[in-house]
Amino acid sequence: MQNTMAYNEKVEKVLSNINKVMIGKEDVAALSLAALLAEGHVLLEDVPGVGKTMLVRALATSLDCDFRRIQFTPDLLPSDVTGVSVYNPKKLEFEFRAGPILGNVVLADEINRTSPKTQSSLLEAMEEKNITVDGRTIPLSKPFFVMATQNPIEYEGTYPLPEAQLDRFLFKLKMGYPTFADELEMLERTSSNHPIESVEPVISRDELVAVQEEVKNVYIDRNVQHYIINLVTNTRSTPSIRLGVSPRGSIALMRAAKAYAFIQTRDYVLPDDVKFLAPYVLSHRIVLTAEARYSGTTNEQVIDSIVKHTHIPIRRGFR
Repeated sequence: MQNTMAYNEKVEKVLSNINKVMIGKEDVAALSLAALLAEGHVLLEDVPGVGKTMLVRALATSLDCDFRRIQFTPDLLPSDVTGVSVYNPKKLEFEFRAGPILGNVVLADEINRTSPKTQSSLLEAMEEKNITVDGRTIPLSKPFFVMATQNPIEYEGTYPLPEAQLDRFLFKLKMGYPTFADELEMLERTSSNHPIESVEPVISRDELVAVQEEVKNVYIDRNVQHYIINLVTNTRSTPSIRLGVSPRGSIALMRAAKAYAFIQTRDYVLPDDVKFLAPYVLSHRIVLTAEARYSGTTNEQVIDSIVKHTHIPIRRGFR
């Protein structure tokens, strides 16, 4: 219990650091941290200039971990991400030079500006927590967290991420434009020095790994598990959805709910946690029918409708 309280304080400090830098984005900050604690990954999609990269920097700076950044461009090669073996004439052997993917917190900036071949180089790392170079499998150190940003697909020079890659992200989030009051406060805070310059690490690598293990012990009732399965099952029977959520999505929603509950200083998951997280976890895991897309229906609208019409379990004496 004492360790849990100490970890909760550390988590609060990380959130405080992010909210110093990101004004009016408390939900996005909490969801990003929840993904990290659930050992998942985040895809941030929005127009340029709304603070996607700054959010990742604020989170990474708060962690005493190895931070790497990959700027995705059309000419980027898979070996630029994973690393490459280079021949050393003095030792008469090949030496592996690690790529930026071998960090603890990796910013994959503008991931949809590179080719699908290079995008796929992240798949193994994100799902299996290792990479393969020249037939040799190299494990990634813990923690390992990818936060990718992308511009909307309507922008020039973008490549859509395939369904298999989207499924590797725990959350797909959007920043949105700030309100008038938030943007005014942003101008005031950045008029001299940027708040990111005052952010310092508040949690070590070992402490972060310990918190991730603690999150796994958060209690989830069988009724809440049934609720998760009902939500996912409904995506497979909705007429406007051509491809529903896979079992990986069920597991992702459960892990996300545990991490979010921990951030809320609870040791148990509420159905409301699942209801709140479902659009962020499930929307990018479905494929709509052609008719639904042509009618202007979005993935988020379909998931919102499913959440609205799925019965929430209520049990007397629920923890």
